Amino acid sequence: MRRLEKVRPPLESGDRLTREEFHCRYSEYPEIKKAELVEGVVYVGGRVRATAHGEPHALVVGWLGLYAAEKPDLHVANSTTVFLNERNEVQPDAVLLRFEPGVVRETEDDFVEGAPQLIVEVALSSASYDLHDKKEAYRRSRVREYVVLRTLDDALDWFELRDGAYARREPDERGIIESGQFPGLRLHVPSLLARDAAGVIGALGPSSA
Repeated sequence: MRRLEKVRPPLESGDRLTREEFHCRYSEYPEIKKAELVEGVVYVGGRVRATAHGEPHALVVGWLGLYAAEKPDLHVANSTTVFLNERNEVQPDAVLLRFEPGVVRETEDDFVEGAPQLIVEVALSSASYDLHDKKEAYRRSRVREYVVLRTLDDALDWFELRDGAYARREPDERGIIESGQFPGLRLHVPSLLARDAAGVIGALGPSSA
């Protein structure tokens, strides 16, 4: 009787794997476009809707990219693999980082390892794992600022790491939140929620244009 060749099984949501095994399986199945390991559990992404995710995602990346355009020490990445630690390999929707020894670095094979200073995720609602298991993974890995845009809830959560815990940041009287890690990175929250690109860009101010 012919013996079947052993192959690695594909990734499926709910699998519990080490990061090494997750990375090997992910690398062997290029047809899987997005998968993450969060606290040792696999999440495989599906199709992406335009107005619920794609458009606000693009606006967020544009906002970060414009801010970083004249700052050569900063890097903006879109859906890039990040090795947080031995139990977490994620693909945040957007990251803004500067490489720091012992904090975050670029690997030899062009991934990010460590905790980016700021991560943004686009989620549907407060029920998303972005505000539960993934938020906890980011907190434990000491991601200093974490922003979640909830498109169905029409809301935004901005968390800042303080004494090992995430504290919520609220907009000022103008509707603006300014990053504590990146001076001048200002977000006019009502404009982002309204998908008003001009309003989002205008809040950055002339020094970041």
